[in-house]
Amino acid sequence: MIDLRLLREDPERVRTSQRSRGEDVDLVDALLSADERRRASGTRFDELRAEQKQLGKRVAAAKGEEKAALLARTKELAAEVKAADAAQGEAKEEAERLQRSLANLLDPAAPVGGEEDFVTLEEIGTPRDFAAEGFEPRDHVELGQLLGAIDTERGAKVAGARSYYLTGPGALLELALVNMAMAQASAAGFTPMITPALVRPAAMDGTGFLGQAAENVYYLADDDRYLVGTSEVPLAAYHMDEILDAERLPLRYAGFSSCFRREAGTYGKDTRGIIRVHQFEKVEMFVFTTPEDAEAEHRRLLQWEKDFLNALELPYRVIDVASGDLGASAARKFDIEAWVPTQGKYREVTSTSNTTEYQARRLSIRMRDADGVRPLATLNGTLVAVPRVIVALLENHQQADGSVVLPQALRPFLGGKAVLEPVAAR
Repeated sequence: MIDLRLLREDPERVRTSQRSRGEDVDLVDALLSADERRRASGTRFDELRAEQKQLGKRVAAAKGEEKAALLARTKELAAEVKAADAAQGEAKEEAERLQRSLANLLDPAAPVGGEEDFVTLEEIGTPRDFAAEGFEPRDHVELGQLLGAIDTERGAKVAGARSYYLTGPGALLELALVNMAMAQASAAGFTPMITPALVRPAAMDGTGFLGQAAENVYYLADDDRYLVGTSEVPLAAYHMDEILDAERLPLRYAGFSSCFRREAGTYGKDTRGIIRVHQFEKVEMFVFTTPEDAEAEHRRLLQWEKDFLNALELPYRVIDVASGDLGASAARKFDIEAWVPTQGKYREVTSTSNTTEYQARRLSIRMRDADGVRPLATLNGTLVAVPRVIVALLENHQQADGSVVLPQALRPFLGGKAVLEPVAAR
């Protein structure tokens, strides 16, 4: 949630943010009105309660007709207090509902526009010229079949569309990537975490995933639980309803989990292979820090993501995501897109978001420092989303015979193996 005090002091800034995101600007005035009703009803309730207390003292000292009149007023006042309390509760509920509907305040440095209005910050590495090497690159599906690493046909047979098996070297490759990511995160001071894949509604709503992203969330109605689409959710909620000492910050966690997404609205997109699937594994970095250090921490998260992809020797670009494609929680987001040779374009493999105080307010996570107790900032960044990185690895490091040369940094996590070789059909 955004800070109501900021909303009252500078509503035009909030309107501009909503407008830049392509969100409902009228929500700003609706919230201002609801907030005024909440405060007015609260004042009215307090006034009536004060009168009620004073009246109680007068009744005790009164006699005769005066006492009868005061008792009659006491009865009237009790009804008024009850009505004022109900009005205060309704106003508070409405204000909170509207406050939770507003997206985070946009970072002024973020590009304004839609999905295609991102700004490219840098391009790292040079895509291979396969034509110059004398062969046509195979896509990851064909390579996966040749290597005995990916089985999408049986995945669809067992679990439906956008499902897959990682088999043999594919399964080992996933484990190697996860272990490599965890080793890097641990060396950088992150605490490794294996997080729940099922969370309560408060955790999912608190991180902002029941707004714009709700259509992609799996909900188990019988259990009132959600399947997470990212370990960002259980990591963000880990300190829910807590006050953290500022001296402990930053707190950095690296969470491994399965991730589940409906992929609603993507009919016909990426139906081949494992680029866009319903279940995958991911290592996510998550940070609790002071609002003052959030911007610098965002850059650090981006650098850790770059370090990982550099070690995998993948060509990629870094983009500054435009306002209309940020999601409700992020004030600013950087994506890293790896080159996919057979598609001839860059595809997202990681992202990192600065959510400022937005999630912390929703989850009631605060910090205590010399200035007292106040909200802190949260940030997240994907270190490895396994299927898409496997796609990039296989396609960029393939050889003419269908083998794949593994990057040096990954080999220790595969028992020293340097090359994945084609195998006989199964």
